[in-house]
Amino acid sequence: MTDEPQPCGLTFAVADLHGRFDLLGDALEAIDTYPAGAFVRTAVFLGDYVDRGPHGAEVVERLVAGPPAGWRWVCLKGNHEAMMALALRNPDRLDWWIGNGGDATVASYRERQDEIAGHLAWIDALPTMHRDAHRVYVHAGIDPAVPLAAQADRTLLWKRYGRDDDGGHRAGEGERHVVHGHDPDEAGPRLLAGRTALDTLAWSTGRLVVGVFDDSRPGGPIDLLEVRRRPA
Repeated sequence: MTDEPQPCGLTFAVADLHGRFDLLGDALEAIDTYPAGAFVRTAVFLGDYVDRGPHGAEVVERLVAGPPAGWRWVCLKGNHEAMMALALRNPDRLDWWIGNGGDATVASYRERQDEIAGHLAWIDALPTMHRDAHRVYVHAGIDPAVPLAAQADRTLLWKRYGRDDDGGHRAGEGERHVVHGHDPDEAGPRLLAGRTALDTLAWSTGRLVVGVFDDSRPGGPIDLLEVRRRPA
């Protein structure tokens, strides 16, 4: 878990790239040209960089390389990174991963075999949560009744919210808005009182929406940046 408040900053949340290296490049450009003034510019990537889309290896390689000067990046683990790491170390889980989009990732590493070990080490080190004064960022969701430090990885990586569940997190540490991906909605993002769900099924639709959050103000995004490419 990362916990480094940036009181004079903007945070840009990017969800579920799933191998769409083209959309990652467009999102980085949109963030870079966003008028942030003197604000610290933080990008939080909400996990699921691999599987389904065609260029998972390239997405991971770009994130491993790190941010441009003047940026701060936080890369969180998604359930697909967890599946990939488990399957590559446990052959009995390989079919499970392949059946959940891992075949596209295997293909993307075909000419990059020498990078797999380093990428797995990077995946192993990814945090599952990032929080600031007003929000908590995760891949899938939060148990609202459990303190943040006691959240189970299964919840953070795999939780599915009810469609109209607008709860955030309130368990003993002050109220926080939850920002997550994982729940695909072509018509998204879903902007609710206690949470923002940013997964727009970008790997298939070609439509990625980046949430822009003011670190000094509670609640949902102050802006949304939409980038589009050809659908899969």
